[in-house]
Amino acid sequence: MTNSLTHFDESGQAHMVDVGSKQETHRVAVATGSISMKPETLELIQQGTAKKGDVLGIARIAAIQGAKKTADLIPLCHPLALTKVAVEFEVQADICTVHCSATVETLGRTGVEMEALTAVQVGLLTIYDMLKAADKGMVITNVQLNEKKGGKSGHWQR
Repeated sequence: MTNSLTHFDESGQAHMVDVGSKQETHRVAVATGSISMKPETLELIQQGTAKKGDVLGIARIAAIQGAKKTADLIPLCHPLALTKVAVEFEVQADICTVHCSATVETLGRTGVEMEALTAVQVGLLTIYDMLKAADKGMVITNVQLNEKKGGKSGHWQR
Protein backbone atom coordinates (compact mmCIF):
# COMPACT_ATOMS: atom_id res chain seq x y z
CA MET A 1 0.00 0.00 0.00
CA THR A 2 1.30 3.42 -0.91
CA ASN A 3 -0.85 5.32 1.62
CA SER A 4 -0.36 5.01 5.36
CA LEU A 5 -3.30 3.95 7.47
CA THR A 6 -4.56 7.19 8.99
CA HIS A 7 -6.56 5.68 11.87
CA PHE A 8 -3.36 4.71 13.70
CA ASP A 9 -0.89 7.07 15.35
CA GLU A 10 2.92 6.72 15.34
CA SER A 11 2.66 4.20 18.21
CA GLY A 12 0.14 2.05 16.38
CA GLN A 13 -2.75 3.15 18.59
CA ALA A 14 -6.18 3.70 17.05
CA HIS A 15 -7.34 7.31 16.96
CA MET A 16 -9.83 9.55 15.21
CA VAL A 17 -8.12 11.34 12.32
CA ASP A 18 -7.64 15.10 12.76
CA VAL A 19 -9.35 16.70 9.76
CA GLY A 20 -9.16 20.26 11.12
CA SER A 21 -6.60 21.45 8.59
CA LYS A 22 -8.29 19.86 5.56
CA GLN A 23 -10.12 21.96 2.98
CA GLU A 24 -13.90 21.86 2.97
CA THR A 25 -15.00 20.47 -0.38
CA HIS A 26 -18.15 19.03 -1.90
CA ARG A 27 -17.91 15.31 -1.21
CA VAL A 28 -19.96 12.56 -2.84
CA ALA A 29 -19.93 8.79 -2.46
CA VAL A 30 -21.97 6.14 -4.26
CA ALA A 31 -22.27 2.59 -2.93
CA THR A 32 -24.29 -0.40 -4.09
CA GLY A 33 -25.26 -3.88 -2.98
CA SER A 34 -27.86 -6.59 -3.57
CA ILE A 35 -30.08 -9.06 -1.79
CA SER A 36 -31.17 -12.29 -3.46
CA MET A 37 -34.23 -14.30 -2.46
CA LYS A 38 -36.74 -16.92 -3.52
CA PRO A 39 -39.13 -15.95 -6.35
CA GLU A 40 -42.12 -16.09 -3.98
CA THR A 41 -40.37 -13.72 -1.57
CA LEU A 42 -39.68 -11.23 -4.34
CA GLU A 43 -43.34 -11.49 -5.29
CA LEU A 44 -44.28 -10.21 -1.80
CA ILE A 45 -42.29 -7.05 -2.53
CA GLN A 46 -43.69 -6.62 -6.03
CA GLN A 47 -47.31 -7.16 -5.00
CA GLY A 48 -47.01 -5.15 -1.78
CA THR A 49 -48.37 -8.01 0.29
CA ALA A 50 -45.60 -8.41 2.88
CA LYS A 51 -47.10 -8.61 6.38
CA LYS A 52 -44.89 -5.80 7.70
CA GLY A 53 -45.86 -3.30 4.99
CA ASP A 54 -44.15 -1.47 2.12
CA VAL A 55 -40.79 -3.25 2.14
CA LEU A 56 -38.86 -0.94 -0.18
CA GLY A 57 -40.38 2.25 1.25
CA ILE A 58 -39.40 1.30 4.77
CA ALA A 59 -35.96 0.06 3.62
CA ARG A 60 -35.35 3.43 1.92
CA ILE A 61 -36.09 5.32 5.15
CA ALA A 62 -33.91 2.88 7.11
CA ALA A 63 -31.03 3.36 4.65
CA ILE A 64 -31.25 7.14 5.00
CA GLN A 65 -31.31 6.80 8.78
CA GLY A 66 -28.32 4.44 8.59
CA ALA A 67 -26.29 7.01 6.67
CA LYS A 68 -27.15 9.65 9.28
CA LYS A 69 -26.14 7.32 12.17
CA THR A 70 -22.85 6.06 10.71
CA ALA A 71 -20.68 7.86 13.28
CA ASP A 72 -22.67 6.13 16.05
CA LEU A 73 -21.98 2.71 14.51
CA ILE A 74 -18.40 2.95 13.22
CA PRO A 75 -16.14 4.00 16.11
CA LEU A 76 -13.63 6.25 14.29
CA CYS A 77 -16.02 7.94 11.82
CA HIS A 78 -16.58 11.66 12.17
CA PRO A 79 -20.16 12.86 12.70
CA LEU A 80 -21.06 14.65 9.48
CA ALA A 81 -23.72 17.12 8.42
CA LEU A 82 -25.02 15.33 5.35
CA THR A 83 -26.52 17.50 2.63
CA LYS A 84 -28.07 14.66 0.62
CA VAL A 85 -28.87 10.97 0.97
CA ALA A 86 -30.59 9.37 -2.02
CA VAL A 87 -31.44 5.66 -1.99
CA GLU A 88 -32.81 3.73 -4.93
CA PHE A 89 -33.96 0.13 -5.20
CA GLU A 90 -34.18 -1.82 -8.45
CA VAL A 91 -36.04 -5.12 -8.56
CA GLN A 92 -34.36 -7.59 -10.89
CA ALA A 93 -37.10 -10.20 -11.19
CA ASP A 94 -35.21 -12.42 -13.64
CA ILE A 95 -32.56 -13.17 -10.99
CA CYS A 96 -34.78 -12.72 -7.87
CA THR A 97 -32.67 -9.85 -6.58
CA VAL A 98 -33.18 -6.35 -5.26
CA HIS A 99 -30.31 -3.98 -6.02
CA CYS A 100 -29.72 -0.98 -3.73
CA SER A 101 -27.80 2.19 -4.61
CA ALA A 102 -27.03 4.99 -2.14
CA THR A 103 -25.61 8.41 -2.99
CA VAL A 104 -24.46 10.52 -0.06
CA GLU A 105 -23.19 14.11 -0.16
CA THR A 106 -21.77 16.69 2.21
CA LEU A 107 -19.75 19.87 2.21
CA GLY A 108 -16.96 19.04 4.59
CA ARG A 109 -13.45 17.99 5.48
CA THR A 110 -13.85 14.22 5.27
CA GLY A 111 -15.52 11.89 2.83
CA VAL A 112 -18.87 10.12 2.97
CA GLU A 113 -17.84 6.66 1.78
CA MET A 114 -18.72 5.01 5.08
CA GLU A 115 -22.11 6.73 5.13
CA ALA A 116 -22.94 5.44 1.63
CA LEU A 117 -21.80 1.90 2.50
CA THR A 118 -23.76 1.97 5.77
CA ALA A 119 -26.89 3.19 3.96
CA VAL A 120 -26.73 0.24 1.55
CA GLN A 121 -26.14 -2.30 4.32
CA VAL A 122 -28.94 -0.96 6.53
CA GLY A 123 -31.36 -0.81 3.58
CA LEU A 124 -30.62 -4.41 2.61
CA LEU A 125 -30.75 -5.60 6.23
CA THR A 126 -34.16 -3.97 6.56
CA ILE A 127 -35.41 -5.90 3.53
CA TYR A 128 -34.09 -9.07 5.18
CA ASP A 129 -35.78 -8.19 8.48
CA MET A 130 -39.13 -7.48 6.86
CA LEU A 131 -39.14 -10.71 4.84
CA LYS A 132 -37.24 -13.17 7.03
CA ALA A 133 -40.45 -14.96 8.08
CA ALA A 134 -40.92 -15.90 4.42
CA ASP A 135 -37.29 -16.56 3.47
CA LYS A 136 -34.45 -16.97 5.96
CA GLY A 137 -32.09 -17.93 3.13
CA MET A 138 -31.84 -14.47 1.56
CA VAL A 139 -28.26 -13.45 0.76
CA ILE A 140 -26.77 -9.95 0.85
CA THR A 141 -23.89 -9.61 -1.62
CA ASN A 142 -21.60 -7.26 -3.48
CA VAL A 143 -21.76 -4.30 -1.11
CA GLN A 144 -19.13 -1.95 -2.47
CA LEU A 145 -18.07 1.62 -2.99
CA ASN A 146 -18.49 2.54 -6.66
CA GLU A 147 -17.46 6.18 -6.69
CA LYS A 148 -16.18 9.00 -4.50
CA LYS A 149 -15.58 12.64 -5.32
CA GLY A 150 -13.99 15.49 -3.43
CA GLY A 151 -11.11 16.00 -1.09
CA LYS A 152 -7.39 15.74 -1.63
CA SER A 153 -7.58 12.35 -3.34
CA GLY A 154 -10.07 13.70 -5.91
CA HIS A 155 -12.34 11.52 -8.01
CA TRP A 156 -12.20 7.72 -7.74
CA GLN A 157 -14.42 5.32 -9.67
CA ARG A 158 -14.59 1.54 -9.65
